[in-house]
Amino acid sequence: MRILLLLFSCCLLTVNSIAQEEVAAVKRPIELLFEGMRKADSAQVAACFAPSAIMQTIAVSKDGKVVVREQKVSEFAASIKNVLPGAIDEQIVFETIKIDGELALVWTPYQFIYNGKRMHTGVNSFTLVKIDGEWKINYVIDTRKR
Repeated sequence: MRILLLLFSCCLLTVNSIAQEEVAAVKRPIELLFEGMRKADSAQVAACFAPSAIMQTIAVSKDGKVVVREQKVSEFAASIKNVLPGAIDEQIVFETIKIDGELALVWTPYQFIYNGKRMHTGVNSFTLVKIDGEWKINYVIDTRKR
């Protein structure tokens, strides 16, 4: 009986360890994205995304209507090299991570700091896809509140 209990415990620890490794792997491209933004490294930023990735922001227009704005990843990455290193600091919290095979969903509340001043807060919602064994951001949409 003790041997069965020991084997069962070992199996649980192994499964938990594998799950934690996969969570860390899902977090990695998101961490690299924000690190690249802080370093003003457009190549690092672009490398975090899948080739078909979509970036969107939910905003409220001046007349109070909700609009969804889309930006090409290539344009976003190119804009990063125009910022001084350290000027952008998007601070996130990994709140929810769901993984099923090659699909992952990640929810990260954030605050966006520019030149030491908080500009806005919100939530990022990431969809990641495991391509050739590597997690890539395929879709991100965020909210922005002043």
